[in-house]
Amino acid sequence: MTRNTTGGRQRVRTARGRTAASTRWLERQLNDPYVRRAKAEGYRSRAAYKLLELDQRFQLLKGAKRVVDLGIAPGGWSQVVRRRLPGAAVVGIDLLPVDPIDGVTIFQLDFMADEAPDRLMEALGGAPDLVLSDMAANTVGHPQTDALRTMALVEAAHAFACDVLAPGGTFVSKVFAGGADSALVAEMKRNFTTVKHAKPPSSRKGSVEWFVVAQGFKGRKVEAD
Repeated sequence: MTRNTTGGRQRVRTARGRTAASTRWLERQLNDPYVRRAKAEGYRSRAAYKLLELDQRFQLLKGAKRVVDLGIAPGGWSQVVRRRLPGAAVVGIDLLPVDPIDGVTIFQLDFMADEAPDRLMEALGGAPDLVLSDMAANTVGHPQTDALRTMALVEAAHAFACDVLAPGGTFVSKVFAGGADSALVAEMKRNFTTVKHAKPPSSRKGSVEWFVVAQGFKGRKVEAD
């Protein structure tokens, strides 16, 4: 149950069985303008505005015909893609179940599974212009471990992008505070024309979340015999 305080801010009353942390989370959700806006505009999560804001800055979606959404749940990013690019082919993958999205092929599957890349590409029908990754490892409460586990997903997503992207394509991935590590950034700069970090306005100020945006894929390297 909630009650209004001065200025219209929603306060959550304590309830039996609810922890203080969950009460704070619920209160934050109720007072988050992006949560209210997402509900009003039919997006499944406030994360949709992170992609919209990144697109406004970097023109990520311009001209894209095929898009891969890694860590698609609950589907906000793919909703943005479909609204902006109704003719684009979109495939997504997540460990969690995701309600259907019109025009999006969704796999409930571990992206790290051996068969995942082939299944995504078979469904997409051609090289993507854009690979999006909102993947993050489940936290264990140890900051260094959490960062390493999520960085492993970023590295895997980057490797996948470099295997499948069309020349000139774009890779976008969630990273944690401090951004992608220096070795990975150096590798991205070898594979893409520009590599930048960004924190969109809709990303909560207290969050350690950032995004790395790599644009202008230079094409797959052909190894000599």
